[in-house]
Amino acid sequence: MNRRIAHDGTRRGGLAPVQSVLQRYLRDSGIGPKLRNVAVFKAWRDAVGIQLAARARPVRFEDGELEVAVKSAAHLQELVNFTGEGYRERANQKLGSPRIRRVVFRLER
Repeated sequence: MNRRIAHDGTRRGGLAPVQSVLQRYLRDSGIGPKLRNVAVFKAWRDAVGIQLAARARPVRFEDGELEVAVKSAAHLQELVNFTGEGYRERANQKLGSPRIRRVVFRLER
């Protein structure tokens, strides 16, 4: 039986290690980069608590900047002016390093 070798070294039409198949799928689907931020998003949710996490949801993390979409103007005002920095510090504590250097809050539309 003659099988072709794929670019990643696995045999086409045959069995391949699950790890290589999963890595290829995550890369090709575009999901991979989003998964890198899961720890940051979870740390934010844990830092703010379930109630506020439902109203202030992280949507992007890039170059140390966490973007959070906020559902109401009142929560936006409170986060920007009073509690946002404390939540950033608490999230970094949960991460074990200062990965989140800045949090940008925007009103969800």
